[in-house]
Amino acid sequence: MKTRVAVNGYGTIGKRVADAVARQPDLELVGVTKTHPSYEARHAHDKGYALYLSGEGKASEFEAAGVPVAGRIEDLLTKVDVVVDAAPDKVGKENRKLYDAAGVRAIFQGGEKKDVAEASFNALGNYEACRGKRTLRVVSCNTTGLARAAAVLRSRWGVDNWEATLVRRAADPAESKKGPINGILPTFQLPSHHGPDVQTIFPDLSIQTTAVVVPTTLMHVHVNHVRLTRAPASVAEVLTTFRTTPRFHLFAPWEHVTGTPEAMEFARDRGLGLNDMMENVIWEEGVKLESRDLYFFQAIHQESIVVPENIDAIRAMFDLAPSGPASMAITDKALGLSAA
Repeated sequence: MKTRVAVNGYGTIGKRVADAVARQPDLELVGVTKTHPSYEARHAHDKGYALYLSGEGKASEFEAAGVPVAGRIEDLLTKVDVVVDAAPDKVGKENRKLYDAAGVRAIFQGGEKKDVAEASFNALGNYEACRGKRTLRVVSCNTTGLARAAAVLRSRWGVDNWEATLVRRAADPAESKKGPINGILPTFQLPSHHGPDVQTIFPDLSIQTTAVVVPTTLMHVHVNHVRLTRAPASVAEVLTTFRTTPRFHLFAPWEHVTGTPEAMEFARDRGLGLNDMMENVIWEEGVKLESRDLYFFQAIHQESIVVPENIDAIRAMFDLAPSGPASMAITDKALGLSAA
């Protein structure tokens, strides 16, 4: 029997998670929710997804738009084993009351505080520790990218200290009302919240992060300096380790991918999901090693990187795979991601 899944919130993350759930061999997408009719609600209906009302949503508004609804979220929760909360930031905490009342397990996103769930989740980082949990929080896009890289470096060479500067996108592509249009905005929380968020996955990791916001919608970029415990033999060893780990995509110099525009053009050409890049992007020529000091850039597609993590979080909850790597292999095959 397949694990029955609801997605509460069919927006940037929710629509991607819904599509990912629908592709998995061991999961069943029972329904998704919207508060107001929109083109996304129309797309959900056209895909055959049962649509339910959330929040203050009114059936009459959807009927007027020609988009039928199957009921309210309370009805949907009676039909599922787990709900993936993809509501806007800070709304998940309130939504948890609904989930607890319905007795269903719940997965939240990184926009919520860590105390919204029993544990924070990253498939490479702490899959085993999250088995059987009733509530999990998939960490944010930036934290997911850092935690993946940390899982690799910690297990292979150890990490003494990590300093990262995050060059953050200002908005998602559809968010035309957001800025800045022409400016670079320092994040004056020093260090930024991203380091402590990574520590919800790796409590003993020494990591400090700072961030700036720039006028782009494509991806985030991390500038990393990691003092490793043991020195790798060479940059080639580091590159091979990243290349052979799931959910990393490396670009060689000959591919002429010089930044985020070409990385996203690659994603469009590949055509996975909504032309997404769910892996950490690493440029081979952007990796340098000086004894135990490793420097590297990585790019993070904020709209999609957490999507496979949500799928693996479900499997961890219900003990549907023998290991984290086994779950990731099932997820990635279904999503069409490149195999390590």
